[in-house]
Amino acid sequence: MLQKVHDGKTRTVLVAGGAGFVGSHLCDALLLRGDKVICVDSFLTGSRANVRPLENHPKFRLVEQDVCHLLNIEEQVHQVYNLACAASPPSYQADPVHTMMTCVAGTGNLLALAERHNASFLQASTSEVYGDPEEHPQREDYRGNVSCTGPRACYDEGKRAAEALCFDMLRAGRTDARVVRIFNTYGPRMQPNDGRIISNLLVQALSGDPLTIYGSGEQTRSFCFVTDLVAGLMALMDVDPNPGAPVNIGNPGEFTINELAAMILTMVPGRSEIVYRPLPKDDPQRRRPDIARAKELLDWEPKVPLSQGLQETADYFASVLFEPGLRARPSREKPRPGLTGALQIGA
Repeated sequence: MLQKVHDGKTRTVLVAGGAGFVGSHLCDALLLRGDKVICVDSFLTGSRANVRPLENHPKFRLVEQDVCHLLNIEEQVHQVYNLACAASPPSYQADPVHTMMTCVAGTGNLLALAERHNASFLQASTSEVYGDPEEHPQREDYRGNVSCTGPRACYDEGKRAAEALCFDMLRAGRTDARVVRIFNTYGPRMQPNDGRIISNLLVQALSGDPLTIYGSGEQTRSFCFVTDLVAGLMALMDVDPNPGAPVNIGNPGEFTINELAAMILTMVPGRSEIVYRPLPKDDPQRRRPDIARAKELLDWEPKVPLSQGLQETADYFASVLFEPGLRARPSREKPRPGLTGALQIGA
């Protein structure tokens, strides 16, 4: 029988992928709450700049390691968040085998660690498990329309396999595992060159370059600001009892890519124009979460409107791109022939 090993006292929380875009915001929020944080990151896509302000925090510890290798953490851990996987197409398609192994072997290693520590576990899954959905909006009981052989399969199917591992461990009574399906998230600390649609368009607009839209621009996405997402992650981790089912976390506001581009052109006035390119293979046409389960179980819903979040994100990119000493970190990935167009669209 799984039991909680903490009773309101200071918790020690391990965040795998804690130097990434979402992970670093989660580390901030956990420390602000008073928890001790062990940040585990391989820095394949994470950034040291994201956690540099935390280096001297007495309750923060950084462990540089790939979760595909077993972790040996001696101190008692009460909660484990698994955000350890590249989430943007350029990153996860650059080394698809490593992406799949991070999802499967990495999740297995972290589940084993949680089992050893009798810790609660939260798996960061994704709306990509729904593929190019034939049901709209997407509810958690929808089984998806995923290509298991396409260029996005390493991520989509890897996350589906990770979910299966989590629920097998939960049914076996071995780990208090929870699964969140994250929809499109944006905000400060995104990498300017990460290939996701908001970072692409904002950086292009700020640089005075043409805004690149793939396909007709009538495909839709729903954009959740990172602080709203982090609040949802923490609410799912802390809810009692375990929901025993995946929970969508995202903003149900639905926008076409053309509408997003128009908002950005209004926000960042200049001479930028819009150019259209062919749509990459397996890119979803519509994406919007049904968040009824999150509202009911977690009393959670997003608070930050897209206009406000976009402005904060634009201000961040402006500081990174143009202020002295804050230049954008160059990508560590080498371009892969034949994939340049497909890697630009973003999830």
